[in-house]
Amino acid sequence: MKRTVCRKTGTVPIFGKQGLSLFLWVAAVAPAAAQVVNEATLSTDAALNIASAALAQCRQDGQKVTVSVVDHAGREKIRVRDDGAAPHTEVHAFRKAYTALTYKMPSAEYGKRFTELRGMGPVLLPNITTAAGGVPIRAGNNVVGAIGISGTPGSGGGGEHDAKCAEAGIQKVKL
Repeated sequence: MKRTVCRKTGTVPIFGKQGLSLFLWVAAVAPAAAQVVNEATLSTDAALNIASAALAQCRQDGQKVTVSVVDHAGREKIRVRDDGAAPHTEVHAFRKAYTALTYKMPSAEYGKRFTELRGMGPVLLPNITTAAGGVPIRAGNNVVGAIGISGTPGSGGGGEHDAKCAEAGIQKVKL
């Protein structure tokens, strides 16, 4: 190993000065880098396309619904209330999307698990529902958002048809 002469202390390994400089640079930069997180999320264009396709499917089936699409953090990106959809469908569509996002599964599946486990805790959380009609939106293995639809009539609230429209919307966009 080469050594260089230091006037005050004698000799120092040559990598000592460079190593110290590198250490100080990494120590200064690392905390800033550790504070930045990149997360996959749903773009506004994708949310709009999914909502439009889902609404078109429900209209084709003769249903008047509200469609809500949320991003990876549960923020609503798009809400569309069709002419003639009941007022409560706005809130319920959001809750279905939020539930699907939170539990990374269709809200109908969450509803089945909730019934089987008979717990009350999760349903007491704000914006959680056990009704069908919420479906997670995935890009590969990542959940990047969710869609919720409310308004189709039928036994048990008609959520199964809501979910059909949601799936149709997701299928129109390749993520």
